[in-house]
Amino acid sequence: ISKISDRDLFLWFWSTKKITMDIIFGDKFPFWTMLNFFDSFFKKDNDLEKMNFSLEIGPHTDLETLPPVKDVYVTMLPGGDYKDTADKSGNLVKKGFNPVPHFPARSINNEEELKEYVSRCKDQGVKQALVIGGSRDPIGKFDSSYQILETGFFDGIKIGIAGHPEGSPDIPEQNLEKAMVDKKPYADYIVTQWLLDSQPIVDFISKQSVPVHVGITGPMKISSLIKFANIVGAKNSINFLKSNFSKALDLLKPKDPNDLIGKVKSHTDNFHIYTF
Repeated sequence: ISKISDRDLFLWFWSTKKITMDIIFGDKFPFWTMLNFFDSFFKKDNDLEKMNFSLEIGPHTDLETLPPVKDVYVTMLPGGDYKDTADKSGNLVKKGFNPVPHFPARSINNEEELKEYVSRCKDQGVKQALVIGGSRDPIGKFDSSYQILETGFFDGIKIGIAGHPEGSPDIPEQNLEKAMVDKKPYADYIVTQWLLDSQPIVDFISKQSVPVHVGITGPMKISSLIKFANIVGAKNSINFLKSNFSKALDLLKPKDPNDLIGKVKSHTDNFHIYTF
């Protein structure tokens, strides 16, 4: 979206009835909810030439449904096959996107598998990767993203790491700061968990020495946002939701991230859309 200047062309693209988005949990994301978000976004005072949006998909997403973003992240969920993520990334390269495959440390068996995964991605033109711990118990020798970063296999690849302004359900609070210190020398940028309360994001950005890509959601019902906030450990966002949407009717209305973008865009130009 960062370089889209013709609003009508963009909205026409989204208005075609073929536009549905496979979400990473295997369902379909209705095209009209994302259309409403972008439609309202264009009406805001946003510098689209300056701002950069990325999107997250699964390894089985139909690439014909993607909006015209540049950076497309490809998940590797627990139980997934790294070959599927690598090959989907290669397909994205062929279509002119910049793929960013996930490298979840706890889902990788050993150094041999990691090396094969990295090589498979590089051979297909991948230039960027998101290195994370992964929300599961380790299946092999790796227990943290730092352990796979220090192997040296990612030389020549732009590296993103995970940031948790509101904490993580996988890492005790006291260990998060140390983990960030360990990882940051390898990082070119940070992608945050998705949040709704702007202040923790602004505070987090102010402490970083590398660019921060702020995680946001597409339009979702408030009840669904609360459920996923519990999953990712976004404690402040849960409280924010509950305190700002007290009426039962509000829980049924889609909430879009424009308010959040408006509050933090003076601190970052980069936003990462989680398509639950």
